[in-house]
Amino acid sequence: MGGAITMGKHYWLMKSEPDTFSFQDLKNRPKQREPWDGVRNYQARNFMRDAMSVGDGVLFYHSNTKPPGIVGLAEVASQAYPDPTAFDKQSKYYDEKSDPNNPRWFLVDVAYKKDFKHQVSLEAMKAMPELAEMKVLQKGNRLSITPVSEQEFKAICAASL
Repeated sequence: MGGAITMGKHYWLMKSEPDTFSFQDLKNRPKQREPWDGVRNYQARNFMRDAMSVGDGVLFYHSNTKPPGIVGLAEVASQAYPDPTAFDKQSKYYDEKSDPNNPRWFLVDVAYKKDFKHQVSLEAMKAMPELAEMKVLQKGNRLSITPVSEQEFKAICAASL
């Protein structure tokens, strides 16, 4: 797996539309854990497949809602493995070109860690100078998964108190 990052803890922002799968849904799942399935973007897939490790921190971001923003903390709870929805003809994420012997799409399990006292809205994030370089705030960025620096992660956590 070329380019795999293996040293130290990493941090991620993972977006979900709350009417599709919310942070509360994650909290309510058995063992408070869920496969992060249905990702059909190669760059986001590569983050999960090549760069995520068990224990990495996750900022859980509610998108396509008013207001959008980060609502809590989760963590990567498994190594990457093939996304079974790609092979399921009944799934809206089915990909006829994906082969179980040579999977195209991967996922990781994500586990609930902690609710934020206060959502850190997109508007609030844009107003924080320490987040000026944060990927999710860059013009044109629409990825559902983006890396976050340790400093950005800590600033978001502090803003949620």
